[in-house]
Amino acid sequence: MTARESGSPAKPDGLYVAASAVAQAEANETVRMDAALDAAARRLAEGRLVAFPTETVYGLGADAENPDAVARIYAAKGRPSNHPVIVHVAPEADLSYWARSVPPAARALVQAFWPGPLTLILPRAPGIPAAVSGGQDSIGLRCPSHPVAQALLRRFAELKGGQGGVAAPSANKFGQVSPTQAEHVRNEFPELGEDALLVLEGGPSRVGIESTIVDLSRLDQGVGPVLLRPGHVTAEDLATVLGVMPSRPDQAAPRVSGSLKAHYAPRTPLSLAAREDLPAMIEFASRRGERVVAVVFPPVPQVPSTDQAMVEWRLCANEPTEYAAALYAMLRKLDAENHDRIILEKPPVSPAWQAVNDRLGRAAAAFE
Repeated sequence: MTARESGSPAKPDGLYVAASAVAQAEANETVRMDAALDAAARRLAEGRLVAFPTETVYGLGADAENPDAVARIYAAKGRPSNHPVIVHVAPEADLSYWARSVPPAARALVQAFWPGPLTLILPRAPGIPAAVSGGQDSIGLRCPSHPVAQALLRRFAELKGGQGGVAAPSANKFGQVSPTQAEHVRNEFPELGEDALLVLEGGPSRVGIESTIVDLSRLDQGVGPVLLRPGHVTAEDLATVLGVMPSRPDQAAPRVSGSLKAHYAPRTPLSLAAREDLPAMIEFASRRGERVVAVVFPPVPQVPSTDQAMVEWRLCANEPTEYAAALYAMLRKLDAENHDRIILEKPPVSPAWQAVNDRLGRAAAAFE
């Protein structure tokens, strides 16, 4: 009996074949990812390095409780040993294992923003090595939302008896542009073979810039919340939960990742310019014979025709979260194009653009 005779709709045999092939490919990919996650968790337990995706950027990870493993992070990055790293934990982690005290404000922020792009600075528990904190008595903790990161952290925690944490700064050489794709990591560490560094695939990072860092380690000293690094979670977001706006960093604030004046820098010299200053800056670069790429908000500004031959125009997103998501991949791409100078139009000065302006200001400071 045919499909038509039976009353069933006729479908080309090829449709079933294609659907079966897709299902098999998805099953194979799941098996490959499971094997990769198992291998990565074992490597971490052995004290080796694993790069993995998070929603912010890719991290260069090691067992947070193994000082020798953490030292391998510092050596690979060329990072000063007094510059702390953030410990990534699974959603089920017991913060009291890592922090000497976990104030109600911290638990409120965890409830509101974890898993997600927020790092909490808390007093470090006595049993946690000082290597992850650059010798300080505080510790940075974050629970990422990326599914690959969460799966890795859970598997590693199981191997460690339930409370494993992964120390993981951005997977790039110290001070350089953070990676938002697995290929960025491989390009950053060509000297490290797969035996020395396993890179987990996870697609492009959704947020694209590093996590917000808020200090809650000194509440018992009467020091309120301090915003040490702006990010996707804004100061206004934090204030909504805390009931108070976090203050700016003070002289006694803990050292944290990404707080140096010069950071996040490409290899190509980078300058920032207000829109009204772009023509003069491009003219100056043209007189010096520099090949310039200018990244601007639409529309493209007018410059003298004599300078047009020396400048390439690129348009950027005029919305801060979209801009942030594309920023580091854009800088890496421009670096690879061998321009003499990158000029970026300054974004608006507003709370929504604070994190982007922070990263751009530190990138440009490397060339001042």
